[in-house]
Amino acid sequence: MKSWKTALVALIAAFGLSLAAFAQNISIATGGTGGVYYPMGGGLAAVLSKYVPGMQATAEVTGGSVDNLKLVGSGKPYVGFSMSDAAQDAFKGEDKFKGHKVNVRTLMVLYPNRMHVVTIEGKGINSFADLKGKRVSTGSPGSATEVMAFRLIEAAGFDKDKDLKRERLGAAESVNAIKDGKIDAFFWVGGLPTAAVSDLANTPGNKIKMIDHADLVAKMNQKYGNLYVQDVIPKETYRGMDKDNHQATVQNILVADQSMDDKTAYAIVKTIFDKKADIVAVHKEAENFRMENQKKDASPVPWHPGAIKYFAEHGIKLN
Repeated sequence: MKSWKTALVALIAAFGLSLAAFAQNISIATGGTGGVYYPMGGGLAAVLSKYVPGMQATAEVTGGSVDNLKLVGSGKPYVGFSMSDAAQDAFKGEDKFKGHKVNVRTLMVLYPNRMHVVTIEGKGINSFADLKGKRVSTGSPGSATEVMAFRLIEAAGFDKDKDLKRERLGAAESVNAIKDGKIDAFFWVGGLPTAAVSDLANTPGNKIKMIDHADLVAKMNQKYGNLYVQDVIPKETYRGMDKDNHQATVQNILVADQSMDDKTAYAIVKTIFDKKADIVAVHKEAENFRMENQKKDASPVPWHPGAIKYFAEHGIKLN
């Protein structure tokens, strides 16, 4: 009769994994509590802890994509949520990562991140051009919201430091600031619906206004590569919207350092797809975790070999 250890090794081997993939702690770098990354990261941590033998995963509150990429590159066992534009900067060692290149790799494409340019009635803001001279939050310092906001502002021909009275707040903090009259508008890039924006839309006495800016996408792509697409936030998304919001969207990706062993990367991606329904129950944006979105050119960052192996088994060639 086989010993229990021999049986365990055989069981793990049957799943195409190895003992090296287990008995480890993984931290998931997410975002602020008012966005989508944080609850979704909590759902992901629960799934990995429950279904990957020996793995204990925990979700951490962070400033967002930029912070997450720095954590992924820290040498500690991190998986991170990131917008693809920030990940590209980290991989190339540009912008906020100048001199601090991260050996980041893509595990999977997640869901589309939609830029919200939010204000309320009474602030005198009806178009992107009306932001000039206003008190505006462009996102927290460690966020990709700030990266994308700066690029939109640049594409509009504004100087982010001279033409705006700029604050650097996360989604929840921005909503509180606009309620208190401390800012006039804010940028936020996230999934639908974002809890903090819903909170603002549902607050009595405030009528939300979403500012169109899809016309700036072409100019952004001209400088930064084809990272952005023209998209729409349907008017049914947030209470009080009078019309669909035409805006810019960028993809979210799940990333790890290139040093993560292939078996662990494989196990993470496999578990996410096998137990997708569990994550959808936490946030509906997980419905967008789709095989057809995993394409060679879907991420500007190279794919992790463990992810390549998993998707190859499902007929998707990424290298």
